[in-house]
Amino acid sequence: MADNAVTLRTRKFITNRLLSRKQMIVDVIHPGRANVSHKELGERLAKLYKSTEDCVFTFGFRTAFGGGKSTGFALIEPKYRLIRHGIGAKGIISSKQRKERKNRAKKFRGTKKAKAATAGKK
Repeated sequence: MADNAVTLRTRKFITNRLLSRKQMIVDVIHPGRANVSHKELGERLAKLYKSTEDCVFTFGFRTAFGGGKSTGFALIEPKYRLIRHGIGAKGIISSKQRKERKNRAKKFRGTKKAKAATAGKK
């Protein structure tokens, strides 16, 4: 019951093209609860914006006087930025595999080139 009592509203949603991320202000209405955890907010926002929980970052939440409402900030970062900062996992490919893939692809043109490159990935 307490889980259903939490309502999320986002406002000032923008797609930051310079940093290629989504950012927004989040209003959380939680009557009868002290606060809502960042993990729970991340899960809800990920579901709302069709993303994964590890891409959502929430911070700066302040509870309004009297309780029942909190306001904070949320970011949805793309996967490649997480990898760049060491948070996400990256598939490690050796240089030999990369060279073999490149040389396989050199033998083809057009759409067949992509198929040839993925053929040796097994």
